[in-house]
Amino acid sequence: MHQCAHHHTENQNYGSAFAIGVALNVVFVLVEAGYGFYSHSLALLADAGHNLSDVLGLLIAWGGYALAKVPPCNKRTYGWRSTTILAALFNALILLVAIGGIAWEAIHRFQEPSEVAAPTVIIVALIGVVINTITALLFMKGRHGDLNIRGAFLHMAADALLSLGVAIAGVLILYTQWNWIDPATSLLIAVVIFFATTDLLRESMNYALQAVPKKIDLDDVNAYLLRLPGVTAVHDLHVWAMSTTEIALTAHLVKPQLENNDALLKKIAHDLDHEFQISHATVQIESSVDAANCRQAEAGSL
Repeated sequence: MHQCAHHHTENQNYGSAFAIGVALNVVFVLVEAGYGFYSHSLALLADAGHNLSDVLGLLIAWGGYALAKVPPCNKRTYGWRSTTILAALFNALILLVAIGGIAWEAIHRFQEPSEVAAPTVIIVALIGVVINTITALLFMKGRHGDLNIRGAFLHMAADALLSLGVAIAGVLILYTQWNWIDPATSLLIAVVIFFATTDLLRESMNYALQAVPKKIDLDDVNAYLLRLPGVTAVHDLHVWAMSTTEIALTAHLVKPQLENNDALLKKIAHDLDHEFQISHATVQIESSVDAANCRQAEAGSL
C-alpha cells in the first residue's frame, strides 16, 4: 500500500516586504556610495558594496519565494519549491565574494590611507542603521521557519549593526584623526559578515544536497515509526528538504498484518507534521521485505 499525505501550512505573504526592502536599500546604496566617494571613506564604500549585494540577495530571495508558489506540473512534479534553497545558497556565495572584495580593498587602504570626512560618515551610517533595521523587521517573524527568509533577515540585521559600527568609527576618527580606523572597521565588517554567513552557507548546502535538515533527528523519526502498532521493521527511510519551508519523508514499513491501513496512514501524516514538521510524507507498507521484493532494504539500514 502506498499513501502520500500532505499537510501544507499557509505562510505569511512576504511579497510586499521584499518590495519595500529592495526599494529602501537601493536608495540607501546610491546615497551611501555617493557620500563614500565624496568623503573618501572606505568604510562607507565597503558598506555600500555590501548593501548592494544585499539588494541582489533580496532580489534572489524574492525570486525564489515567488517561484516556490508556482504549482506542480507534469515536468516538475514538486513545482519550483527548491528555488528557495538555491536562493539561500546563492545569497551565501554572494556574501563570500563581497567579503573578499572588502578585505582586499581594506588592506590596500592600510598601505595608502586617505583623509576621511568623519561627520559625513557618521550621518550616512546612522541613516543606514534606520533603513537596515526597518528592513530586518519586515522579515523578523518568518526567520525561524524559513531558511530563505532567515537569510534576508540576517543580512539586514547584520547590516544594521555594521552601519552602527561605521558610525562609531566616524566618531573615533573625528576626535582622534586616526584614519587607519576606517580600513580597520572595513576588516571588522568583513569578519562579522563571514561568521554570519557560514551557518547560512552550511545549512543551504545541506538542503541542496538533500541532507537531513538539522532540526530533524532521524533516529527519533525511526523510533516513532517502529512504535506504530503492528510495525516490525522500518527501512529505506529518507528525510530531506523540498524547499526552505517544507520537509519530505519516504519510508517502507514492514507490517505483517495488511488490514485496512487508511487510519494508520492518516495518523502517521498527522504525527509527522505536528511532531517533526515533516509536511510531505510518503509511506509504503509491506507484509515483509521478501514479499515486496524491495531491493533497497539492507540489513541494519533505516
